[in-house]
Amino acid sequence: MNAYLLIKTLHILSSVLLVGTGFGSAFYLFFINRTGSVQAIAAVSRLVVRADWWFTTPTVLFQPLSGLWLAHTAGWAWNTPWVMVSVALYTIAGLCWLPVVWIQIQMHRIAVETAECGHATLPALYWRYARMWECLGYPAFVALLVVYFLMVSKPALL
Repeated sequence: MNAYLLIKTLHILSSVLLVGTGFGSAFYLFFINRTGSVQAIAAVSRLVVRADWWFTTPTVLFQPLSGLWLAHTAGWAWNTPWVMVSVALYTIAGLCWLPVVWIQIQMHRIAVETAECGHATLPALYWRYARMWECLGYPAFVALLVVYFLMVSKPALL
């Protein structure tokens, strides 16, 4: 296997891990929040934060490096419209994800403190963070889905 195919394989696997971990984490935190169970929310939020550090962060760093290397090696100019739109959408997703990481850490901290105090309900601040977390998650996820489309189809946009 040559270097291009190896990097392409790693790029594809990394993109699946990035989107899959993001979607899975969002799914579990979104639905566990609907239960209102402080103990369960504390446990799931801990795992969501951990998944972001273990899986999402490395893939977030690897994706643009491998993607731009692949485009360059395959002969696609970096100013090719689908490449530029992909980079822009990836940047938008990243700009949404960075505050989400901080928000998730805060949500976890609040849930753990609330559970340790024996309270049955989370404070309003937790739910304010949860709304912000959701509002940032939707555009990030949609942006990454469009990037997938662009990577696969490589359309002539202009």
